[in-house]
Amino acid sequence: MQFLKKDGVGKATTKARGDAGEDEALAYLQERGLRLLQRNYRTPGRGGGEIDLIMQAPEGTVVFVEVRQRSRSDFGGAAASVGFHKQRRIVVAAQHYLLRWRRLPPTRFDVVIIEAQGPQWLPAAFDAG
Repeated sequence: MQFLKKDGVGKATTKARGDAGEDEALAYLQERGLRLLQRNYRTPGRGGGEIDLIMQAPEGTVVFVEVRQRSRSDFGGAAASVGFHKQRRIVVAAQHYLLRWRRLPPTRFDVVIIEAQGPQWLPAAFDAG
């Protein structure tokens, strides 16, 4: 059982829920053969992007993963919350991350949705174009 940090009135904090969701997504992807390269990668400076998980698939593809969870499905649920602007910020952060690579590997952008019935993995949920 996982314990979440609570606020003053006994509710799990947003950060604690987010961290727990990322933990669940990480375990889910690792069970499917992906290897963690980095967690919570942030670009420097104000207005930069963040990538929740950077994984590598067995064949070498670097997978940039956005983890989303919602307690309710209003407004389209967790999947709908990864809109155009969020996608662009993730792509910019991915480009920054890849600057350290001598050779550019194949890449893709996945989303893992954490729902009550378990994680839902959306491989190639969006592209860099």
